[in-house]
Amino acid sequence: MELAITQPDRPAGRGKKLTPPPVKQFALSKGIPVLQPEKIKRDETALEAVRRINPDVNIVVAYGQIIPPSIFNLPRFKSLNVHFSLLPKYRGASPVEWAILNGEEKTGVTIFELNERMDEGDILASTETAIQPAETATELEQRLAHLGAELLVQTLHRLPSLPRFPQDHSQASYAPRLRKEDGQIDWTEPSLTIERKVRALGSWPGTYAFFRGQRILIRKGRRIPGARADWPPGQVVELTKEGIVVSCGGGTLFLIQRLQRENKKEMDALAFVQGMRIKPGDSFE
Repeated sequence: MELAITQPDRPAGRGKKLTPPPVKQFALSKGIPVLQPEKIKRDETALEAVRRINPDVNIVVAYGQIIPPSIFNLPRFKSLNVHFSLLPKYRGASPVEWAILNGEEKTGVTIFELNERMDEGDILASTETAIQPAETATELEQRLAHLGAELLVQTLHRLPSLPRFPQDHSQASYAPRLRKEDGQIDWTEPSLTIERKVRALGSWPGTYAFFRGQRILIRKGRRIPGARADWPPGQVVELTKEGIVVSCGGGTLFLIQRLQRENKKEMDALAFVQGMRIKPGDSFE
């Protein structure tokens, strides 16, 4: 690797300390030069840096900015993107999360050639994997990162002779960028839908509900298969050693296992119950 281009340092953590992205930390540890343009589309310095090293190929992974043709068309073998879905399904910024939200049973990694349109370039390689029943977006993304790294190495070895295959645009679906408000739990939805939301969005942007006026992050939970209850959605049905049983849409039940009050440490549900003195009949808003 001759050059790493990544996002600028951003505030992170409770103290909002300016923190470099992991790509920068890794590159500097290996003595690789780093650039961090605020907007690469308008940054002549980044373009000149790429021209100077005259790369054979650019590799793009979850960069989060629009890369101009002057950069992605410059190398001899153009620019390859490692995307965490089976394209043309789930084009966009959040493919892992949307695959879980939509109850997909499988996903994968696709390596394709960048062009002017979002995630629409010709495909060079792909690999498929099953989504495990309780797998979170963070866990799945880590697995896909390993699969993607292996697939990328194999692709680069065969790059000069590897054929390109156009995508079937009629089969395309999209995974738009997630917003914080997307994480709010709607207790009128079935418990399966809520379980998928917690798995998909628990780490980012965070799944949450309100209890006694406080915003509570739901970090871990699961539906209770086959259980039914004639309670209003959001109402606490039962308190167990495993957690808080809450009524959901269609008479289904959801078990909250781990929670976090704002600006507090994450805790198991039992500790939360004791601290908040929750009892059956109380309600999440």
